Amino acid sequence: MSNPLQLTIEALAKEKGLEPDVIIAAIEDAVLAASRKYYKSNEDLHTKFNTETGEVELFAVRQIVNEVSNSETEISLEEAQKLYGADAEIDMRIEFPKATDVLGRIAAQTAKQVIFQKVREAERENIYAEYCDRVGEVINGLVKRFESGDVIVEMGWVEALLPRKEQSRVENYTTGDRVRAVIKEVNRVAKGPQITLSRTDPALLIKLFDQEVPEIYDGTVQIRGYVREAGDRAKVAVFSRERDVDPVGACVGMKGTRVQSIIRELRGEKIDIVEWSDDPVVLVTSALSPARVQRVTIIDEAEKVMEVVVEDRQLSLAIGKKGQNV
Repeated sequence: MSNPLQLTIEALAKEKGLEPDVIIAAIEDAVLAASRKYYKSNEDLHTKFNTETGEVELFAVRQIVNEVSNSETEISLEEAQKLYGADAEIDMRIEFPKATDVLGRIAAQTAKQVIFQKVREAERENIYAEYCDRVGEVINGLVKRFESGDVIVEMGWVEALLPRKEQSRVENYTTGDRVRAVIKEVNRVAKGPQITLSRTDPALLIKLFDQEVPEIYDGTVQIRGYVREAGDRAKVAVFSRERDVDPVGACVGMKGTRVQSIIRELRGEKIDIVEWSDDPVVLVTSALSPARVQRVTIIDEAEKVMEVVVEDRQLSLAIGKKGQNV
């Protein structure tokens, strides 16, 4: 690219994360809108960006017909052959250049508005296309500002929303803080794509395990069940596909390094890791640890109702804080 307008297009495209063709199409549409406003005719106007001159050329297109019924959009075969010789044929379309340097200030302002609108629309569509398939993915961002309790998170050149209801009750933020959250949903709204983040969704917990535990990442250890009370406690049931790999030990790490890293990220949220069992009695017994369970009876298998018996002094431990275990 050599001429000034083309260089400007390339710079704007790079800044907005768009293809240069999108900017060129916006400029062509803008000049077309301004031309229609200026000429106020029923001509079939078309614009074309000349990459050599860096100018937008305007044409009135007419179709070759035997009998002209609309002189603004049609031209007779006889007249066309006078201009282009025997090559002119019925139904061919001929472009007649029109001046653009007469459009004036008002038309230029119209063109400017159209360009801004088209670029903004393309930018929004770009953001939506990039993030709509990333729901459930963990991203990093910085706290930019606060709006009525909601946190606006900056992710590069894109802003996302961390609503108050998706924030852990034990967390407080200040401007500039680093935030790691999961993309909960991406919606199209009037102002553009709305990327909603969450710090309370259980998917964040699972993704953190996936990042911190290589055995989970490569599929050797699988998370078969999980439940989370954001800010208080989470329970994760894990299963190993290899007999030689301890699933609980792999998740805890040497001296608890792996699980402690996740706990720090979740601001001190307690995490219980138990080994998965296909036997619900064994699984429930493990999930209620360290409370010592005397007996587990399945009352209704379809409704997943069980009766658990513990000693009186173990009752509060089995129920958990605010009934978390039940």
